This record gives sequence, C-alpha cells and structure tokens, in this order.
Amino acid sequence: MTPLDDSTPSPPASPPPAHEITSTGEHASVSDLAPASDGLYRLLVDRVRDYAIFALDPTGRILSWNEGAQRLKGYTASEIIGRHFSIFYPPEDIASGKPPMELEGAIRDGRFEDEGWRLRKDGSRMWANVVITALFDDSGTHIGFAKVTRDLSDRRAAEETLRASEERFRLIVQSVRDYAIFMLDPNGMVASWNEGAKRIKGYAAKEIIGRHFSTFYPVEDVNSGKPAYELEVASEVGSFEDEGWRIRKDGTQLWANVVITALRNPAGELIGFAKVTRDLTERRAAQEGAIADARRVAEAEVANRMKSEFLAAMSHELRTPLNAIGGYAELLELEIGGPITEQQLSYLSRIRSSQQHLLGIITDLLNYSRIEAGHVKYEVEEVRVQSMLDTVVPLVEPQALAKNIVFVSESCPADLIARADQLKTEQVVLNLISNAVKFTDDGGRVSVRCSAATDRVMIEVEDTGPGIPLEKHGAIFEPFVQLGRSRTSQHEGTGLGLSISRDLARAMGGDVTLESTVGRGSTFTLSLPRAAT
Repeated sequence: MTPLDDSTPSPPASPPPAHEITSTGEHASVSDLAPASDGLYRLLVDRVRDYAIFALDPTGRILSWNEGAQRLKGYTASEIIGRHFSIFYPPEDIASGKPPMELEGAIRDGRFEDEGWRLRKDGSRMWANVVITALFDDSGTHIGFAKVTRDLSDRRAAEETLRASEERFRLIVQSVRDYAIFMLDPNGMVASWNEGAKRIKGYAAKEIIGRHFSTFYPVEDVNSGKPAYELEVASEVGSFEDEGWRIRKDGTQLWANVVITALRNPAGELIGFAKVTRDLTERRAAQEGAIADARRVAEAEVANRMKSEFLAAMSHELRTPLNAIGGYAELLELEIGGPITEQQLSYLSRIRSSQQHLLGIITDLLNYSRIEAGHVKYEVEEVRVQSMLDTVVPLVEPQALAKNIVFVSESCPADLIARADQLKTEQVVLNLISNAVKFTDDGGRVSVRCSAATDRVMIEVEDTGPGIPLEKHGAIFEPFVQLGRSRTSQHEGTGLGLSISRDLARAMGGDVTLESTVGRGSTFTLSLPRAAT
C-alpha cells in the first residue's frame, strides 16, 4: 500500500461519486454502482445528517464530504477535502499506526469496521462506529475508500452509565452482609456469591460456585424434590417465597426466609435465578420464646385465679366455725348456761381475742383473693377527708392508748374532698394507722395529717417505729411479706395489709407510697384524686 506522506497525490481521473460509497462486506465495483440516477444518489448522500459519509483516495486523503460529516466532525468541505483522514484519530492511535492498518484491512477483506474514539475539529472526542469499504473499478484496480462514521457518544455514555450502575449494584450486593444474595443458572447451579452468603451459609465463593443450590436444603427437603419445585414455581409465576430450615456448611440449621426470582432476557428466555436468603433464626427463637412466655403467663394466671378462688372458698369456710366459736363464747360470757368464775371469764376473753385475730386474718385473705380475682366493686363518690378520719381514728385510739403511744390526728380543711370509694378509703387509712401503731414501740408517736395538691388529696401516717431499709421499700408492698419479722414475732399478721391497701388505692386512681429512715420511723402516704370544687 502507498505510504502516507505530506505530499498531495494526484487523485483518480474520476473520483468516486458519493453514491459509490458502500458498507457491504464485498469489494464494490464502480460499474455496479453507477446507474443513470447518479445525481440523485449523490444528492441523497450529501443530505444525510446522521452519518458522516465521505470518500478517500487510495492513500487516505479526503475526496468528498457530506452534511452529516460536517455536523459530526465540525469541518466544512473546503476545510477538510484533500487532508488525510488520520486527522480524526487521537494521537495514541496515530502513534500505534491505526489509520493505515484500517485501510490495509479494508483492502484485504473488502471492509473494515471498528468502534473507538475520534476527534472533532474543536478537539473534543466522540465515540464512533466506523465502516471503511475498499472501492475498485471494473478492471479490479483499487481506486479509493468509502468511509461511513456514526456518532455513538450518547449510546456509549448510556452504556457506561449502565455499566457503572451495574458495577455499583454488584459491589453493593457483594458487600451486603445481612442477606445472602447470589445467582443461579437455569439448572440451579450457584453462579455468584456475596459476603452475606458467605457469612450466613459459611461457604467461600470458590467452595460453592458451580455446585447445586440444593446443598443448602435438609435431606428430607431434597428427597421430596423441594429445590426443583421452588425453581419451577419461580419460573412459572416469576418468583417464589418461603420460610424454612436451611443447612450451613458446618451442618447446623438456620431458619431462613428465601425469595427466588426468575431472570429472563428481553426475548423472554430464562437465563437464571436471583436468590435472596435472610437468616431469621434469632427472630424465630424470640417468637418461640414469646409464645412460651405467653403460655407460662396464661398458665400462671389460671393458677393465680384458682388460688384466689381457693382462698375465697377457704375464707368463707373458716369464717363459719369461727363465728360460731365467737357466738358461743359470747353466750358463756352472758352466763346463759349459768354462772362462771373470774378465771373462766379470763379464758373466754382469750378465746374471743384469738377468734377476732383469726377473723382479721381471714378477712385479709378474702379481700386479697377478691382483688386478685377482680371481684371487688368500687362505688366512687365524694369523700370528705375529715369526716372519714373522724370515723376511722376512734377505732385505733384504744390500741395507741394501750401502748402509751402519743397519737395525734391533725384537723383537715372541711372542703378537702377526694373522689374515691368511701368504705375502701376507710379500710386503707385504718390499715395504715393500725400498722403504724402496731410497729411503734411503747411511748412512741403516731401522727395523721392531710394535705392537697391541684388534683390530689394526700393523707399521711407518720410513726417513730424502727424504719424500713431503702432496698426493702418495694418488697414491703408485696403480698405475704413482713420484713424483719420472725414466726415468733409479737407482731402477728398475714403480710397482706399493705399489699391490699396499695391495690385498693390504685384501683381508685391513687397510690400508697413510703418514705422511711431506719431508726427514725416511716411515713406512708395515701394519695387519691381530688374532687373538683
């Protein structure tokens, strides 16, 4: 082939008209391309704007130039005709000898096609598809080339964007650790493997790629044909989702959510499957634990209800003979059956005292069982605090007097009114004062006072008893608890009083709280909703 130089060789006697340009893979013959409508074809090619179509002489110099060439390349015909076509190539391509190699390829094969970077007049680059066709006359003499160039910059940019997006997606998928995300070929063989799959399944990529995905299924599932069934469903309806046991590399099982999606090409042909697996073992364990907890709670509630019903029944059964004992003791005291001695009267007094004590215990048990069973009814009304105290205080003053306790009940404002159940409020206050007197040593002091806030009424019972350690403040309100009391203690009782009192207070929208210092005494406060004034 004639080497390229700066001299301008003599063009062929008759340069090939534009209509002689072809992009076929065969040698083009001028006689085949020269019909009577030569002028029409030339005009047609000249007016094409989407393709740069131009002719080269045998050495590669430009002989013709259409509108598309001017639009794509930026040169006018007068600027470019006669110049070598290598002007459109980047320096690196010229240095590698690419332009002459393309011409040689076109002569050798009749046609050369390529995609690559080309330069515009302004120095900017475009990605172009180039077809160079060698032209020969009837005698087989090489007379030049036809060159067709199409600007694919937009398409390449879109493809690059797509590739970059796919690469980013691939990297994202690869780096995801909470999900096993991998591809299967149409036969179910593992084709890709991400970090999440490695972490969840235990296999490295090189250990699992190429193996069938049924590797992850328990033997019973494999034998039942479950893996094949899942692919079949995904192929038919587009996807398949399931939860079940899967097997890790070390043989342990995991409870997994699995989604298999069928992948198809634009022609609709199945090209494989995407499989996403999430390890739900911990969630399943938590759910099973919650179910077990709920079952235990339900069983405990049933047992508690049965216990409450039993206590209620036993309380009623015990009250009957105790009332009979009390009744007969009273008859003896009245000497209905005849005179009794002073010593016998003393014995009867002890019987009556023990009977009243047992009745108190049974009453506590009965109240507790009713509260636990939810059988207590509340009649909420306006409770005048001072009037309520006037009813309760006289009931405990004899106990305080018997122990030489200084008992002080401060007056409350007449308009201090709570919204509560009158009898339940009296029961709580009586219990708090009785406890204070019971646990205060002889010669001590018990005070009752009231106060108010915007929406609350407070009744405080303060004593100079032994006090309660801070760490025991919660336990003191639990049923059957008597802190620091031995079975032989002089302070007898069930340990239900404070528990019952707090439950009653809370049921009325209030509470019972404690402030105490060991060695100095305790203050129990009943708070209740305040009636609107």
